[in-house]
Amino acid sequence: MTAQAKPVASAPTLRRRLLLGILLPLVALLVANGVGLYVQALRAADTAYDRTLLATAKALGEQLDVGTAPDGRAQLRGNLVYSALEAFEADNRSRLYYRVSGFDGEMVSGFAELPRWRGPLPDNRTYAALVHFYDGQLRDEQGTGIPLRMAVLLQPVAGLAGQGMATIQVGETLELRQALARRLLLDTLGWQVLMILVIAAVVLWGVQRATAPVRALSAGLAQRPEGDLSPLPSATAPRELAPLVEAMNQLMQRLGQLHEHQRRFVRDTSHQLRTPLAVLKAQVQSAQRGDVDPATALAEIGHTVDAATRLANQMLALAKVEQLRQQGSASVQDWADSVRAVALELGPLAAQAGLDFSLATCAAPVRAHDWALRELTRNLLHNAIKHSPHGAALSVAMHTDGRHAALVVADAGPGLPPGLSERLFQPFASGDAHSGSGLGLAICREIVLSLGGQIALAPCEPGPGVVATVRLPLTDNPGA
Repeated sequence: MTAQAKPVASAPTLRRRLLLGILLPLVALLVANGVGLYVQALRAADTAYDRTLLATAKALGEQLDVGTAPDGRAQLRGNLVYSALEAFEADNRSRLYYRVSGFDGEMVSGFAELPRWRGPLPDNRTYAALVHFYDGQLRDEQGTGIPLRMAVLLQPVAGLAGQGMATIQVGETLELRQALARRLLLDTLGWQVLMILVIAAVVLWGVQRATAPVRALSAGLAQRPEGDLSPLPSATAPRELAPLVEAMNQLMQRLGQLHEHQRRFVRDTSHQLRTPLAVLKAQVQSAQRGDVDPATALAEIGHTVDAATRLANQMLALAKVEQLRQQGSASVQDWADSVRAVALELGPLAAQAGLDFSLATCAAPVRAHDWALRELTRNLLHNAIKHSPHGAALSVAMHTDGRHAALVVADAGPGLPPGLSERLFQPFASGDAHSGSGLGLAICREIVLSLGGQIALAPCEPGPGVVATVRLPLTDNPGA
C-alpha cells in the first residue's frame, strides 16, 4: 500500500500578510494601552478615594481627647465605635479598618491586627496635613493578608491634661477601587475595540482595492491561450507593479526568442538532414543491388556520413550559441590564447594545403565563453583554409585600439561576388553549392552578436581573396 502524499501548505496571501502586518501591531498596542489604562485608572481611583480616607482619619481625630494617666502623665483617650465609620463607606462592597495609637505608640482604639505605623512620614505637599498614603495588609484570623489602601495621619491633640501627637491609621479594602478602575478600563477599551474593527474594515477594503490590479494580472495570465507570449499591458499597471510587469515582459520576450529559435532549429534540422539521409539510403540500396563495387559504395557512404556528421555538429553548435546567450555573463578570457590554440589545431590542414601561414596576436581580454571564442576562430580559419588555393598566403592578425579587439583573417581565395557578403551570414547560404552546408559563417555571426561585437567580409585590395574582420569589446578588468 502506497503512502499518501501530504498536502502542501498554501502560502499566505498578500491580503492576509497586509492584514496581519497592520492589525497585529494595533492589537499589541491595544493590549499595552489597556495595561497602561488600568494602571492609570487605579491611580485615578486611589486619588479619588484617598480623600475619603483622609476625611475619615480627620473625623476620628476630632473625637480624641487628652486625659491624665495614673502616673500623672498626659494620656490620649477616645471613645470610638466602628459605627462612626459607616458614614464614610461608599457602599457595602468595601470595608474600613482603623487604628489609633497614643503619644507613646500604645494602641488607643481600633483593630489590633492592623500593623502600627513606625517612623516619620514622607514629604507630602498635596494635602495640608501630616498624612501619607500607602498599600498595606490586614492579617485575618486565618492568617491571610487582606490588601488595603492605607492612610496614616499625625493629628495634634490638646486638652487640659496636656497635648501630644496621635497616630491615626485608616485602611480600606480594594474592591471599590478595582471596580472603578475596571469600569473606566472597559469603557475606554470598548471604544478602542470599536476603533480597531473600523480600522480592520477600512484596511480590508483598502487591501482589496490595492490588490485588485494583482488579481486582474493573475486572471489575465491564467486566461491566456497556450503559447501566447505577447507582452503584458504596462500603461494601466500601478507604479508599484510596473517593475514586475516590465520584468515579466522581458521574460516573455526571452522565452519567445528561445521558442522561435527552437522552432527554427527543428525546422532547419528536419529540412537539412533529410537530404543526406535520403542520399545515404540511396547509396545503401545501390550497394545492395550491386550497382557499384563494395569499395566505391563504402567510400560514397563514408563521404555522406562525414557530411551529415559535420552538418549535425554545426547545427548543434548553432544551438549552443543560443544556450550560452541565455546563461548570461561569462568570465574573462584572453582571445589570443584561443586563436593560438585553434591555429595550432588546424596547422596540419594549412600545411597539407601548402599555405604560407602567418600569425600575429596580442593580449586581448574579452568577456566570453572559451568554447565560443574557439568555435568562432575555428570556423573563420577553416573557411579560409578551405577556400585558399594551394600555396597561397593566409594571414591571421590581431590588434587592439583600447576599446575593441580585432581579429583579421585574410585569404587569397576566389573572392566574393557583388552583394554576396551579407547573404553568406545567413544559415545554409553558401557561395558554392558543393563547398559545404553554409553554417560556418552563420555560427560566427551568432557568436559575435551574442558577445556584443561586429563581423564583416570584404574583398582583399589589391588582388583576389576575402578579409574577415571580427571586433569584440575589451573588458575593463582583465582579472575579473
